[in-house]
Amino acid sequence: MSRPLLGPADIRTLADRLGVRPTKALGQNFVHDPNTIRRIVRTAQLQPGEHVLEVGSGLGSLTLGLLAAGHPVLAVEIDPVLAAALPITAADRLPGSPLTVVRADALLVRDLPSAPTALVANLPYNVAVPVVLHLLEVVPTLRHGLVLVQAEVADRLAAAPGSRTYGVPSVKTAWYAAATRAGAVPPAVFWPAPKVESGLVRLSRREPPDTTATRQQVFAVVDAAFAQRRKTLRAALAGWAGSAAAAEAALRAAGIDPRARGETLDVARFARIAEALQARPTE
Repeated sequence: MSRPLLGPADIRTLADRLGVRPTKALGQNFVHDPNTIRRIVRTAQLQPGEHVLEVGSGLGSLTLGLLAAGHPVLAVEIDPVLAAALPITAADRLPGSPLTVVRADALLVRDLPSAPTALVANLPYNVAVPVVLHLLEVVPTLRHGLVLVQAEVADRLAAAPGSRTYGVPSVKTAWYAAATRAGAVPPAVFWPAPKVESGLVRLSRREPPDTTATRQQVFAVVDAAFAQRRKTLRAALAGWAGSAAAAEAALRAAGIDPRARGETLDVARFARIAEALQARPTE
């Protein structure tokens, strides 16, 4: 087929044939603009033939764009109708393309049938952050990625310490990867059109902070610090540490002002706090 990518009419025709109506519960907003798909694939900065993990493949717009650019795709799709239809769509438009479809909830998937090195996905708005964190945790072969998410989520993922949007998603993502904004995507390229802007976020895997604390221990500190983000760390971490005095002791041992707030700390300093608390002598 000379035009393998899906346009607006193709999307509607395919959806009608499958009896599919986008559902808010699954966060389904399908990209129907081929130029946007080409832009996403280009912005992902993939190596020739690089193996890609896609989540929430839907009707196949981005899947076809990746396959057309020469990338093997492992697609994870929770909707059984869409998961069953995707190989048929790919075979019809790009015969012989290297596509593997796994019908699964991306939040539960752990063992994949291959080892993708890039994540490229139009993520459902309602689960974007937990999906990103889960996949970075359970798929260590992922070295980089590009995700399309709600603009507000994109800001949170890529926020730096001290910014208004910096919070739990920012810090936890930073444990695994550097996240940066990579452009905006307007509502008009989706069906149905969302009521909010969308944004692209680039992810580049890096080593977590050098610490004796576990990821779970560090994330517990992060959760506690931002549960009461307007409070000083001494007050916000009191429950986590056992008392305000214990929180202050851990903070001072980590070289952090107890009067500081969580929004000012990077992931390495959260790791130092977790490590300091674990190193306290038990009474």
